[in-house]
Amino acid sequence: MAGNKLDPIDRQILAELQADGRMTNVELAKRVGISAPPCLRRVRTLEEAGYIKGYHADIDAREMGFEVQVFAMVRLHSQAEGDLSAFEGRCRAWPLVRECHMLNGEIDFILKCVAPDLSTFQSFLTGDLLKADNVASVKTSLVIRGAKDEPGVPFEVLEERLNRNA
Repeated sequence: MAGNKLDPIDRQILAELQADGRMTNVELAKRVGISAPPCLRRVRTLEEAGYIKGYHADIDAREMGFEVQVFAMVRLHSQAEGDLSAFEGRCRAWPLVRECHMLNGEIDFILKCVAPDLSTFQSFLTGDLLKADNVASVKTSLVIRGAKDEPGVPFEVLEERLNRNA
């Protein structure tokens, strides 16, 4: 079920929880203009339907000592489904890989990696990533500075589109 199948209250619940997943159900209900029991039922329904995948704390990686962030562009020898799935499984097992996305085009995967320092990342790169089965090449780019890191989806764009099409 696509996001436009949800009613405005469900979309507002999702937007509020995306902005602050720690608020109480009572506060959430007040913000969306309904009472607490139906709000909680809606949240549970949204969780069960897969709209809400989980609740997470937004940890500052640098404060935790992870000074290095790198994007690794990976090309594979084979793009057979079994080989793609095997690579994705390896990525899920590597702690330094925080995101893994399969791409269309010259690069097969882009990985977002974090490490406490360059030598730790280099050890991962040379000891794990470059030695992994089916990896043809890896190009890396070290993040110098982040200008935006906005999780979730832009609900205002969805609402704008829905209002235009109404």
